[in-house]
Amino acid sequence: MPVGKVLARQSSRVAQKVASKFSDRDRLTQFLILLAAGCLTTMTGGVVAPVFPEMVQELQLDPRWAGMLVSTHALTSALATPLMGMLADRTSKLRVLLGGLICYAVVGVLTPLMPTLALLIPMRGLLGVTSGAIAAATIGILGSLYEGSQRSRILGYATSTMTTSAILFPLLGGWAGETNWQGAFYLYGLGLPLALVAATRLRVPPTKSDAGIQTDRSSLSVIWKNATILRTYLLVAAAATVVYAVVIYTPLYLKETIGAGPELNGVVLAIRAVGAAVTSAFFASRLAQRFGKRGAIAFGFSLMALTIFTIPFLTHLVWIIPTAILFGVGFGILTPNLYDCLAEVSPPETRTTILAIATGFNSLGQFICPILLGPVWKYIGLSSVFYGAAVLAAIACAVSLAKPQKQPQEA
Repeated sequence: MPVGKVLARQSSRVAQKVASKFSDRDRLTQFLILLAAGCLTTMTGGVVAPVFPEMVQELQLDPRWAGMLVSTHALTSALATPLMGMLADRTSKLRVLLGGLICYAVVGVLTPLMPTLALLIPMRGLLGVTSGAIAAATIGILGSLYEGSQRSRILGYATSTMTTSAILFPLLGGWAGETNWQGAFYLYGLGLPLALVAATRLRVPPTKSDAGIQTDRSSLSVIWKNATILRTYLLVAAAATVVYAVVIYTPLYLKETIGAGPELNGVVLAIRAVGAAVTSAFFASRLAQRFGKRGAIAFGFSLMALTIFTIPFLTHLVWIIPTAILFGVGFGILTPNLYDCLAEVSPPETRTTILAIATGFNSLGQFICPILLGPVWKYIGLSSVFYGAAVLAAIACAVSLAKPQKQPQEA
């Protein structure tokens, strides 16, 4: 399949590029472990979507509430990730990661044994909590292992890999659940062997909090007093909302206008993600070095706004495919730079917490998207959904360009 070849070629290039940045094989191994853990968080919802219709039919789920099986984990992950980040700062990032991986596997595999929706939804919510723990610990460790321009590149590689995995996991979930929908849930069991590998090979350098000095409440209060951090959180949520508008509503639009089936919709979404993966890995940090992080973030949002605004005018693949790639490029530019901005202004002792809260805002943006844009689709029309998402991206672009206020120095 052409998309598969593109992904394989891109994965090989990313692997070679990453390997050239590491002089120590053990450090490369640790980085790959963290990437694998991060990819599991993208699998939380991805493997369920392909078997969702079979679940509804076989379990005779109430259509009014059945959709929560796909979205509940995003809400609980958004709520749990900041708390898990604080726990990682106060205790040990590695312990939080290992606990999250083990619980992720156990809860995920046990979920299909639940016979009713009233039991399935809490299990999916609990899985979101474990996913939040993995996300908080992973990004916290990455943020503490690297500094400066190297950290920017590493976050770019991580974003690239997780974006690519977001394409592959739905395909894998569909394959695993082809005979029986429960088979898709067994993929969550991958958390157990990864926890074993992490426990034996991952070495996290101690920070003050890891050494036993707990994070002071007054230092955490700096988060809510720092306008740059708060603004970046809102930009992360806005980016997630805009991206999910494309993921959710573009297939509906393509089916309505050109009669696209699942295969063509999958190709369009995959092409978008490939554009994001390539850009995150190779160009995001370069643009930030040349134009500054705020300039790179603003450019990413503007590119997303322009491309999503044009979707209702596109009726031929010759225009749809390049537009999807450009949208992915915009997302690939801004995501690693948003997280790098947060890492740059975060004190080492609270960096995990600050970055974890950002991943929580990302999950919150995903959860809010259908709540915000669903009524627009119902009462105004599908085209208006894309216009609304474009306006949101344009507002985010303007906000990212606004000059940050100087923070008062504490005595």
